[in-house]
Amino acid sequence: MASQEQVTATPGSVASEVVEIWTDGGAKPNPGPGGWGAILRFRGIERELSGGERATTNNRMELTAAAEALEALKRPCRVTLHTDSEYVKNGVTRWHEGWVRKNWRSSAGDPVKNVDLWQRLLAAAAKHRVEWRWVRGHAGNAMNERADELATRAREAL
Repeated sequence: MASQEQVTATPGSVASEVVEIWTDGGAKPNPGPGGWGAILRFRGIERELSGGERATTNNRMELTAAAEALEALKRPCRVTLHTDSEYVKNGVTRWHEGWVRKNWRSSAGDPVKNVDLWQRLLAAAAKHRVEWRWVRGHAGNAMNERADELATRAREAL
């Protein structure tokens, strides 16, 4: 695993260069053992992160991957985060404001699933300027495939 060069920024500012992040997560079966993976790239330096849980879901692992990646950043940064999870991208960019307004209830009035991880992810993202990009999973995107490999290895190592 390569070490990540520390991102430097003036306190309270956001670094002008962009940190690229690719994340993936999954459980097999779902629910079941799961893993997550993330790759952070800054100035050509890459850092890989991964982990797993014995009893989880695909969505929990997708959320964990994004939260762990953003929490790994030591300073406020501009970030482009690539995820193959429409659940993560839509939750962060479209749905969460309504959930918060409704005290973490869905449009149907049910409690939002994975609220602990949504809150963790939103807190981590708030420290940075994040552009969220959805990429099609298992469609030949090399960085998405690497993130998937990290997640799969973490799950299989449990």
